[in-house]
Order: sequence, then C-alpha cells, then structure tokens
Amino acid sequence: MWRCTGVSWSGSVPALGWYGGPGRGERRSPLPGGLALAFAAEGERRCLGVRRGGRHTPCPTAAEVAARAGSAQCAECARLDRSFSVAADTNAADPRTYRVYLAWFGPGMVKVGITAEERGPARLREQGAVAYGWLGRGPLMAARRTEELLRAALGVPDRIPYAHKRAVRAVLPPWPERAAEVLELHARSLALPGWAESLEPLPGEAVDHSALFGLDRLPVPRAVAEGLTGGAVIRGELAGVAGPDLHFADGLVVDARRLAGWVLVAAPPAAATTVSMSPVPGPPGGRREAQEGLF
Repeated sequence: MWRCTGVSWSGSVPALGWYGGPGRGERRSPLPGGLALAFAAEGERRCLGVRRGGRHTPCPTAAEVAARAGSAQCAECARLDRSFSVAADTNAADPRTYRVYLAWFGPGMVKVGITAEERGPARLREQGAVAYGWLGRGPLMAARRTEELLRAALGVPDRIPYAHKRAVRAVLPPWPERAAEVLELHARSLALPGWAESLEPLPGEAVDHSALFGLDRLPVPRAVAEGLTGGAVIRGELAGVAGPDLHFADGLVVDARRLAGWVLVAAPPAAATTVSMSPVPGPPGGRREAQEGLF
C-alpha cells in the first residue's frame, strides 16, 4: 500500500513521492506539464511517520490525520520530528554548510531563510519561490544569526502564507522588476552591520523560476481543493507545478501537502472532480487579471 508523500523537487522536474512502508522504500512519479491526472482517495489519511537522514520511521499507530492539515504527521510524530530539527533549533550541532537566501513570491513578498548547501535550490522550489538570490554561506549558527539579523533590521519575514503566494501568481510583474527587488534587498542586507564573521557573503544574483514552474502556461487560479475525503476524485490536465501546488488547466489548484498520507488510486473512467473547493482570493490591493508580460 503506497501512500503519497506530496511533491518533491530533487531536480528540475517535480514529482509526487510515495512511501510503501518498511521494506518497500520510496518512489517518485514525475509531473510534467500537460499530464492528464485522474485519481481518487482511498480509505483514510494516515500519518507518514518521521523521515530523517533519508530514512522513514513509520508511525507506530498509523494514526489518522485530519484531511485539511498541512502536514501528514500525527502530533506524536511531529513532536519527535521537531526534537532533532534545524528548523526547530533543536539540532544546533549540524556540521553541514548552510546558505542564507532571499525568496521572492510577489511584489513586497520576500522572505529570508536558510538551507543546507548540499540541497542546492530544492528548498526554494519546494516553497514556490518565483525568484531568489543567495546571501551567504557558512556554519549553521552563523547562517541562523544572519537570518535573524535581517528579520530584526529590515523586517524581512521568515514565512509567507501559501494562500498569498497563489493569489499573485497570475499577476506577476515582468522579470526585470522581480530581479530588481531581490537585488535591492540583497544590497541592503550585505550593508548591515553585525554579520557573523564566519558567514561568507555571496555576490548578488537573481535566479528566475518562472520557466521551471511553467508560469506562462498557468491559468488564473479560481479554486483550491480544501482537502480530500475518502472516495473524492480529482481529474484534469496538469498545467504546471509551483512549489507544492498542482495547477490544473481548469483553474483548480491542489496543494499536494494535503495529498500526503493518502492512498491514491485510479479514478473511475467517467468520474468527474468531486473534491470540495473554495475560491482563490484575488491579489492584495488589486483586481485579478489574465497573466501576461512575464518575459
């Protein structure tokens, strides 16, 4: 019984991940644009346990997880996960080299974060960053102190809600404006006093993900799936994938984090989409329009 683990970005093509339990390991199903998808949720959504160091530890009780939860972990497994986590500041001794980054999602929507250097840009792709730039590289705690410096001195957040990211994807400004905002904040960041001496500053360079996400092909998002229930069906043509979001040609957006923990089976041939949906709000302070002028 293979359970979905959500979208992964280990390369330039996104994929749905699957976990088959002890002895069966993991596998991936690529998600190229134009792919026809038709699947149904089977049974209940179950906890995926803890993944650490490339290995899965199954949930001892296979606990049921709420359909709309953003994580496919029960409370106990989430607590165990955070007990030895860089994100939760419970693994300060991690010896790897880390990078500090700026991730751009829309005008005025830039966050700061850190990621292990060995992961490259995978973390930026997982978050749906339309553009990004590296700030520096060095030991974990130096990277963490620099992240906190930017939040305190420049008011750069470390988190942007996915709902806000979706709302602006169809009305993004052209690339020169996106790059300019990343580079301007990069320059302001490097000019701040108080940088950790062990963090090596990196030159300003903005990287574009619009082609990778297929943003020029994405329709205006009109509805987002609220969460699967047993027997719920999703059918449609995949227009593109941005972060964890599957964008369908009919305007439906499916957050693949909410697919995680489900057993997904082929939908009946004549079955239409039955998942419950809610409208996608328009961009803050403006009217949603057709996407154009990205390049």
